[in-house]
Amino acid sequence: METPERVLRRLEFKVVRRLDGFLFGDYRGVFYGPSLDLAEVREYQPGDEVRRVDWNVTARMNRLFVRQYLEEKELTAWLLVDLSPSMSFGTIRQFKRQLALEFAGVAAYIVARHGDKVGAIAFPAQRGYAYIPPRAGRLHVLRIIRDLSLVPEASGGGRTDLATLLRQLGRVVKRRSLVFLISDFHAPEGWETALTEMQRRHEVIAVRVEDPRERDLPDVGGVYLHDPETNQQLWVDTSDRRVRQTYRDLVRAREARLLQIMQRAGVDMLTLSTGVSLVEPLLKFILFRRRRRWNLPGR
Repeated sequence: METPERVLRRLEFKVVRRLDGFLFGDYRGVFYGPSLDLAEVREYQPGDEVRRVDWNVTARMNRLFVRQYLEEKELTAWLLVDLSPSMSFGTIRQFKRQLALEFAGVAAYIVARHGDKVGAIAFPAQRGYAYIPPRAGRLHVLRIIRDLSLVPEASGGGRTDLATLLRQLGRVVKRRSLVFLISDFHAPEGWETALTEMQRRHEVIAVRVEDPRERDLPDVGGVYLHDPETNQQLWVDTSDRRVRQTYRDLVRAREARLLQIMQRAGVDMLTLSTGVSLVEPLLKFILFRRRRRWNLPGR
């Protein structure tokens, strides 16, 4: 098992250095939205977010006005890391759990490198929550890497309760923060409202971790599929083309549902795959956020 120091050095070399030119001069502008401290109200300009419209002033002036906020002087970031049973799955480069921990280490380093505070909460099912209070500094990043890696793999079933986690964090964290919700989002419905409430008070970025095999069943004949979060087993004939097509249809429906939830909540989603390096999707996400912030064309 790698030491936290070796893990951090590896992430610095493979990921952070490649992001330097894209991110570190403007990382708050990319990842962090405005604070809740109102600075002024100004007339609407094309490209302004609809959610910033001040409807009271708009009604009085009979023209659209939007709220502008002061940036927080000190940023606090939270890493909510799903380490439930479904994250212990992977078929190509690594397990989803390992990829989630790598992203958590990179995000913690990016935040702490600028003197800001970062905390973490891991939520393995049926084992409570691993809580790391927010602090700054390299030593604290090493602690986050160490403590998250030491969280035992959850077993014996247990559904991921995103709704409870989000509501608990909402009660604990009063000051506006940057929240990375890192999960495969294999969770029962009912967390959508909690996500929307969290986004209203904080800047939330959803980080979905997936494996390519979750999108398409291979043709390998009859197999037993096991759901690690319910411990249910199902025999499936993967040689049946109709079965594989039905599975693809279900995956597409779930994908559309997840995107709809994020769009309604106003949350951007970064998708990471165990079959792809962490760098490429991060770069695309950073460029997407930067273009939108500055109203630049392109995707």
